[in-house]
Amino acid sequence: MRTAYCVETVRAAEAELMARLPGGALMHRAAAGLAAACAGLLGRVYGARVVVLAGSGDNGGDALYAGARLARRGAGVAAVLLAPDRAHPGGLADLLASGGRVADDPFEALAAADLVLDGITGIGGKGGLRADAVPLARAARGSNAVVVAVDLPSGTEADTGEVRGEALRADATVTFGAYKPGLLVDPAHEHAGPVRLVPIGLEEHLPSVPDLEALQHGDVARLLPHPAAESDKYRRGVVGVVAGSARYPGAAVLAVAGALRGGAGAVRYVGPGADAVIARFPESLVQGGPPSKAGRVQAWAVGPGLGEDAEGAVRDVLASDVPVLVDADGLRLLDPQTVRTRAAPTLLTPHAGEAAALLGVSREEVESARLASVRELAARFGATVLLKGSTTLVAAPGDAAPVRANPMGTPWLATAGSGDVLSGLTGSLLAAGLDARDAGSVGAYLHGLAARLAAARGGTPITAQEVADALPSACRDVRNIRDVVPGVS
Repeated sequence: MRTAYCVETVRAAEAELMARLPGGALMHRAAAGLAAACAGLLGRVYGARVVVLAGSGDNGGDALYAGARLARRGAGVAAVLLAPDRAHPGGLADLLASGGRVADDPFEALAAADLVLDGITGIGGKGGLRADAVPLARAARGSNAVVVAVDLPSGTEADTGEVRGEALRADATVTFGAYKPGLLVDPAHEHAGPVRLVPIGLEEHLPSVPDLEALQHGDVARLLPHPAAESDKYRRGVVGVVAGSARYPGAAVLAVAGALRGGAGAVRYVGPGADAVIARFPESLVQGGPPSKAGRVQAWAVGPGLGEDAEGAVRDVLASDVPVLVDADGLRLLDPQTVRTRAAPTLLTPHAGEAAALLGVSREEVESARLASVRELAARFGATVLLKGSTTLVAAPGDAAPVRANPMGTPWLATAGSGDVLSGLTGSLLAAGLDARDAGSVGAYLHGLAARLAAARGGTPITAQEVADALPSACRDVRNIRDVVPGVS
């Protein structure tokens, strides 16, 4: 599990640790890890040209001390001081004593750089880059240098992942002590590149419950249901799927595919797509009447492709006493009070546009503040919410459990019908007994992994059906406990 902590928590942990250490020891630990990461990216340090963009905070100090270490190994290091009178005195003195210099012409230095260290702002920065930093950030990004962010990319917000203004897009980020939520949540996540965590001794000073977490292969393997010797279809889970319409018959087939490929013991399908479902999946149990007459299920997935027929089906399913997943057309007429008063768990799976409609805001507002949006939806409906998108987030109501970010997201899922597959898959996990938060997190992880496997196997582009067909391989892959999470070390 990768865990992330907000700025206030990280600073409190740092304060506790610094009280036990000699002055400056924590910064030197961070700088050592940063310099080692930069050396690995450069390959050959001697003769490399490094530019340090140093702001006035501790991140500027980390960058200057790391620059000093690289200078001692033979790199030509030039510092660009955004606030010369407030530059970290110890870091600057160490850099100069190690053979580094202050750049005479910042833009000339950036144009010739092999590596740029972004220490402009720290984890407390808000509101994007200041005007005087923007030209330097653009010059760094326009050069051929590898740009390494110190702790997080300047201009992004550590606690929220928001980017409210211009921000520097890094090729890689080296963060210290703990991940910050913004490194795992878009749009800031997209600016970070691959992230390396440098341990500096904070572990015992951080609380046991983080603000945000991300499952890894081993976590998914532990949560993923596995048939036992005495299993039957009911012990494995029977999921009811209410999906499809005359206009969208494929939604029924894809949702059922996701449920079956995700390991459901059986699928009861309700809707007008029965003929198409049976033709593709003869093992399905079909019912023409209302969901309440379909027979025994342990969970429902309702909404994909229902069109104008959604209202009655959603009302019928929400009246049941089993977990319910609501997606797509099922979300349009959802009443918060009805959801809040359910005794059984409810999982809502909107994309940004659907979330915006539920919140009464614009899609842009949801996409720019994904973490705040998923938390607000969970609180408003008293339900677990899986907010689909570039970084899928899963939030449970209340503050007891951290939000989960899915590290397996991929643009290959931006294809018609992939959300229908996710609905069926996640519904099958609910039916197997996972709670709504685990079902949503595991479903999103396997969905993304299946898309990656399908793309690697058959070339691109891929279809939603190919994603569904790759789900068994994804399940086998996570059980091998091989951590293949992209872009994180």
